[in-house]
Amino acid sequence: MNSLEQAEDLKAFERRLTEYVSCLQPATGRWRMILIVISVCTATGAWNWLIDPDTQKVSFFSSLWNHPFFTISCITLIALFFAGIHKRVVAPSIIAARCRTVLAEYNMSCDDTGKLILKPRPHIQ
Repeated sequence: MNSLEQAEDLKAFERRLTEYVSCLQPATGRWRMILIVISVCTATGAWNWLIDPDTQKVSFFSSLWNHPFFTISCITLIALFFAGIHKRVVAPSIIAARCRTVLAEYNMSCDDTGKLILKPRPHIQ
C-alpha cells in the first residue's frame, strides 16, 4: 500500500468511527434521562419510606406494600441495571476507550467523538 491509500483508509476509519459514536449519543442521552428520573423517584420513595413512623412497626414486606411508589421504582431501577443501563449510559466512552487500546499499537489515539489523534513517532536510538 502506498501512503495515499493508507491515508484514505485512515480517513474512512475516522469517518466511520465518528459516525458510529455520534449515532450512539442520542440514545445515550435518553438512557441517562431515564436513569436520572428513576433514581430521583427511588430516592424520593426511599425518603418517604424511611420517615414513615409505621415502617418501624410493621414487617419489611408490609412496609414495602404500604409504599408502592418506592417499591415499584426500586424494582424498576434494579431491572434497568440487570438490563445493562449502566453500559448504555457510557457506551460512546466504552467504544472510544477500546479504540484507543487498539490504536495505541499504531502510535495513534482518538478523542471521545471518534476523531483520530496521530502521535509523533518515537525516536529509536
